Amino acid sequence: MFKNIAFLLFFVSQFIYSQETIKGIVTDENNQPLLGANVFWFNTAIGTTTDENGNFTIKKSPETSSLVISYIGFETKKIEITSNTISVVLKEVNTLKEVVVSKTKKGTEHSLYKVQNIQVMGQKELLKAACCNLSESFSTNPSIDVNFSDAVTGNRQIKMLGLTSPYILIAEENIPSVRGASQAYGLSFVPGTWVESIQITKGAGSVINGYESISGQINYEVLKPSNDIPFFLNAYASQDERYEINTHFNNKFSDKLSSTLFLHGNTRVGKNDMNDDGFLDGPIGKQVNILNRWQYNDAENGIVSFLNVRYMNDEKQAGEMDFNPDTDRLTMNAWGSEINTEKIEISNKTGYVFPDMPYQSFGFQNSFQSHKQDSYFGLSQYDIHQKSFYSNLLFNSIINNTKNKFTTGLNFTYDDYNEYVAVNFSRDFSRIDNSVGAFFEYTYDNTDNFSLVAGARVDNHNRLGTFITPRLHIRYNPWKEAVIRASAGRGKRAANIFAENQQLFASNRNFSILNTDGKLYGLNPEIAWNYGLSFIQKFKLAGKDAEVILDYYRTDFQNQAVVDVDHSPQEVLFYNLEGNSFANSFQAEFSIDLMTHLTFKTAYKYYDVQTQFTRGQLEKALQAKHRVFGNLAYETHIKEKGQQWKFDVTYNWLGEQRLPYTQSNPVQYRLDEYAPAFGTLNAQITRTFSSVFEVYVGGENMTNYKQTNGIIQNENPFGTYFDSSMIYGPTFGAMYYAGLRFKIKDKKENHKIEEHNHIEGEAHDH
Repeated sequence: MFKNIAFLLFFVSQFIYSQETIKGIVTDENNQPLLGANVFWFNTAIGTTTDENGNFTIKKSPETSSLVISYIGFETKKIEITSNTISVVLKEVNTLKEVVVSKTKKGTEHSLYKVQNIQVMGQKELLKAACCNLSESFSTNPSIDVNFSDAVTGNRQIKMLGLTSPYILIAEENIPSVRGASQAYGLSFVPGTWVESIQITKGAGSVINGYESISGQINYEVLKPSNDIPFFLNAYASQDERYEINTHFNNKFSDKLSSTLFLHGNTRVGKNDMNDDGFLDGPIGKQVNILNRWQYNDAENGIVSFLNVRYMNDEKQAGEMDFNPDTDRLTMNAWGSEINTEKIEISNKTGYVFPDMPYQSFGFQNSFQSHKQDSYFGLSQYDIHQKSFYSNLLFNSIINNTKNKFTTGLNFTYDDYNEYVAVNFSRDFSRIDNSVGAFFEYTYDNTDNFSLVAGARVDNHNRLGTFITPRLHIRYNPWKEAVIRASAGRGKRAANIFAENQQLFASNRNFSILNTDGKLYGLNPEIAWNYGLSFIQKFKLAGKDAEVILDYYRTDFQNQAVVDVDHSPQEVLFYNLEGNSFANSFQAEFSIDLMTHLTFKTAYKYYDVQTQFTRGQLEKALQAKHRVFGNLAYETHIKEKGQQWKFDVTYNWLGEQRLPYTQSNPVQYRLDEYAPAFGTLNAQITRTFSSVFEVYVGGENMTNYKQTNGIIQNENPFGTYFDSSMIYGPTFGAMYYAGLRFKIKDKKENHKIEEHNHIEGEAHDH
């Protein structure tokens, strides 16, 4: 009897003990949470990882009371557990010998330990400019080039490694988002205040996200409801009568369930013609954008899930100053254009981490999008409605130990295009594209100075056929605070030649497709290889933190859908490449903290982008070979109540650019062979009155540079030589803006802010 009672008591005590949990947070020395830190019981396989806030929950182990916390690039700590709540601060390995009192987190971070060449732009970087939408978020980043696509629509086009955005895989939290019908204007449909961070990957990216990436990947993260504040307001107004408002409403229903409602509206009501060509410098119109985002986070059971429901409606009107769409639409009364877009999106992400095996997890991503655009440009008409479904199933685990990891999964994509084009011909290009793929990616990391990621995927596409996409990334740290990276990979994509080149509709060119035997508008799919080398060295210069980055990348096309505007000023030809097409990109970047809170960053970029056209091997038009970038940012130290000044100045210089061929035009409608070099200056001043309220003023193109010949034959837009696509620089002068940001924070968040401000103020005084 006594033995049975003793056994029962022992069993109950062990059961109760095993159900107790340890909760904690892991941060770096700057109080920044470490996502993905490993937490496990010493000499056991029981462990977990930290979430995006650095938090973790782990059940107590009856075998040991020693908890081990590790993170790549940081020291490993072994802690004896004496309470159910702990806070762990890990020190960077390369700063153990230094005493750090206060360190300002950089707006853009370059890691020494990630395998791929990734830079992360945080909210601090995004706030250096007005950043009204995603296409305007890269003005302070030298790796992304931002250009205007034409002189009518006001649309901004981004480039990476000398190639335009269709060759960049653009994703929202690793779900491809700007593709197909949304290529031309999709970036302008993502409000900047919604974005938490942006990861820019140069070169061939991961096979996990698809086969279309050629020059790089841009992945943006949306604010997470679990750590968002109750209310946020951003209001913006500019000299050209553009007005915007953003509001975020957050509600935490429980410790596990939270939701944020994002509301965005903008309008441009002013008709401006600062270069006196008779056309609007930018379109007038309005946009309504709504996103409801839900997050369920059960860290104890390893479950996290997101659900996004979004609606967007955007209307643009461009053209001549006196154009009236009610009377002049698709007539020769006056030249005008309207682009009306409606987008509906529902997406879900669910992840599960095995509680006792933190290195093993499942992920499931699904997204449905409906993107409908009705538009016309003068007498030309372009309508497209894309309904797409994307699904990705992933499984992550290890091989023997955590030095050898792998990710594998299945991918499905479905695109239903209803596309109508009316130019010098009228034709319905409606079609259905679908693909099924499987991928496997292996990661090796010796936890010291070497790691690699080798991946491959096999896809079957109803138009591209069955093909293999290989990718390889290697990292090596040869000495302290230095890293060398190498990458190589293949990409394949279906070129949506009309959706991706809508700026050409704003001209009187005849459209011709020369190939007829392919399955995509008569063309064959694009195939390219990308190779890259990168070197980063962090060091001290005159006692100040400094950094040098050297990048070289080359893209070789095996096949390309060539867009030829050089054959004739009155034609645009589409055909498959016959000959060579390549893009060489070199970038040298240097940054230094000149003094406390004063940072200087500069970069030089060289591009050699050439393609075989009907007129021979030519430099890619409207692409500067030489570019220089400079940014100076200064912040005053934060006072006790959060008051602070922030100053930011960015200068961009573009060398001469080859202009498309116009020599067969009459003399008055000819352009020079090369456009002149020019520079632009942007600046912003932010005054923070407290941790919840700030105002900002700024200016764009403060050098007031204007391209005077942005539209050829602007006096007769229905004439033979009319063309508004020859844009190499701003068509408007200096533009100034102002705005405010207001926040409502919960008490816990306010306490953290006040504590941080107090510590930073004391550090500055010392």
